[in-house]
Amino acid sequence: MSSAILVTHTVLLALLAYLCGSCLGAVWLCRLNSLPDPRLRGSFNPGFSNMLRLYGKRLALATLAFDAGKAVPALWLAKGGGLPAWAQGVVGLGVLLGHSYPLWHRWRGGKAVASAFGVLLMLTPKVALLCAACWALLAWRIRTAAIASLASALLAPLASVWLAREYVWVVIVFALLVVLRHVWSIQRMGRGEELSLDDGKLRRREE
Repeated sequence: MSSAILVTHTVLLALLAYLCGSCLGAVWLCRLNSLPDPRLRGSFNPGFSNMLRLYGKRLALATLAFDAGKAVPALWLAKGGGLPAWAQGVVGLGVLLGHSYPLWHRWRGGKAVASAFGVLLMLTPKVALLCAACWALLAWRIRTAAIASLASALLAPLASVWLAREYVWVVIVFALLVVLRHVWSIQRMGRGEELSLDDGKLRRREE
C-alpha cells in the first residue's frame, strides 16, 4: 500500500470513526425512554456512571455497551485493511474525539472512558480487560467513578508496555485524552464535591 493510499484510508476511516463516536448512547437511550437528558443532571456527563446514578443499572449497562460498541465498525475495517498500528490509533482517536466533542450533540460529549475501553478492546484486548478489571475493583472499593477512570487511564500505557508494545504511543495518547476530559472531576475532588456512585441510590429513593 502506497503512502498516499494509506493516508487516504486512514483519514476516511478516522472520519467514519468520529461520526460513530458522536452518537452518544446515554442521550439516545434517554430519548427512547422519554427521560431527561443526562447532561442536565447529576454529574452532567452522558456516560455509564451518571446513567447509573440517575436511571439505574439497566440503562447504565446499555449505555456502556453502546459506547464501547461504536468503536467496532471503523476499527474492524482498519484492522481488516491491514493498517499499521499508528493508523489504527488515529482511527481509534477519531472515536474518542467523536464521543468527547460530538457533532450531533452540539459538541457536548462525555469523558470517553467506555469508548476508550471499546477502542482498546479492538486494538489490545488484554490491556482493555486489565484496565476494566482495575476500574471495576476501584469503583467497587472506593465508589467514585472518576478515581477508577483516572487510575485505569494511567495503568493503560504501563500495561501496553508489557502486553502490546506496538501500541504504546497510541495508548498514551488515548490515556492523555481521558485524563484531560476528567479535569473538572479532578477539581471537584479537590473541593470534596465529586459524586459517589452511591449518590444515585439516595436520589432515586427520595424521588
